Amino acid sequence: MPAKIRLSRHGKKGAAFYHIVVADGRAPRDGKFIEKIGTYNPVHNPAEINLDVDKALTWLQNGAQPTDTVRSILSYTGVLYKNHLVKGVKKGAFTEAQAEVKFQAWQKEKEAKHAAKILEKNDETRTQHKARLAAEVLVNEARSAEIAKIKAAELEAQVKAAQDAKKAREVVVEEVAPEVIEEETSEEAPATEE
Repeated sequence: MPAKIRLSRHGKKGAAFYHIVVADGRAPRDGKFIEKIGTYNPVHNPAEINLDVDKALTWLQNGAQPTDTVRSILSYTGVLYKNHLVKGVKKGAFTEAQAEVKFQAWQKEKEAKHAAKILEKNDETRTQHKARLAAEVLVNEARSAEIAKIKAAELEAQVKAAQDAKKAREVVVEEVAPEVIEEETSEEAPATEE
């Protein structure tokens, strides 16, 4: 059975972290391996890949078969392209110096794309943050307006209650006042007759 380049899972539940290993094809996923050639952390955005390109290239040239996921990782990091260029050099399509120049140009382009992706993600994060803050400000203003309306209604109710109480007191005073005046005058009148 040929050697396989595959992922070996590590990390906590829900936070996977993988080692990129070369192992016998019959070995279990997290079991024995021949050599560790890198790590892969898919939790980060963009994913974090640390790979020893020379070791991976050597294992590919020696016949190790990558799994589908590792093949995409190797493609992303440029190992498969470098392997392609090395095969072209062996066939005489171009020189080793030309192959190195092509690989360096590809690598610069890839790094520029990666940097642009990170900048885009940061800009997107900023715009999302600004939108969230603007939405929060709108919600706070709506709450403040609602609270102000409630307080104004309560104040209006208190003022109206105070006015009603004042009017009620005036009515009571007006009703009681003539009777009191009559009683006072009737008490005074007999006193003057004697």
